[in-house]
Amino acid sequence: MFTDMRRRYTHCRPSGGSVTRIQRATVRDVPALLPLVADYWNLEAIPRFEPQRVAVQLKRLLSEPSLGVGWIAITEGVAVGYLLAVYVFSLEHLGITAEIDELFVLPSLRGSGVGAKLLEIAESEFRRARCTNVSLQLSRDNDSARAFYHHRGYTDRSAYELLDKPLQDG
Repeated sequence: MFTDMRRRYTHCRPSGGSVTRIQRATVRDVPALLPLVADYWNLEAIPRFEPQRVAVQLKRLLSEPSLGVGWIAITEGVAVGYLLAVYVFSLEHLGITAEIDELFVLPSLRGSGVGAKLLEIAESEFRRARCTNVSLQLSRDNDSARAFYHHRGYTDRSAYELLDKPLQDG
């Protein structure tokens, strides 16, 4: 189900006129992804960004298709956005579900269609992989992201909230 690792390319033209190529991320893309991940973590106030540790986990995700999948958006040879998703079995959703772990586009390209195209490509892959559901987490204060997802059919899951507990140090 998750073994198709061929690189797929899709193009979109943001409002600035440059062509943006969106492709399946591989371990070769980790050096280009790391600065974007750092920017995303900074934006969302996610603590403890350690490039070496993050790189190890990105390589793991991108080399083990059963864990998930990622895409990178490239404009004029520069990485400008990415989407990472993980796969989870859910009895409640009667099968494999996809969770969008991170979706980030550089501020200068927000509203240009890059994020929408990343999401569209990801959802297409989730359908192909026969996922029964896609979910994501949002910061309570990220109103622009909430509007972005609502516009694309995502809804709040009322009466639920996210709880978590670290199981390992650091």
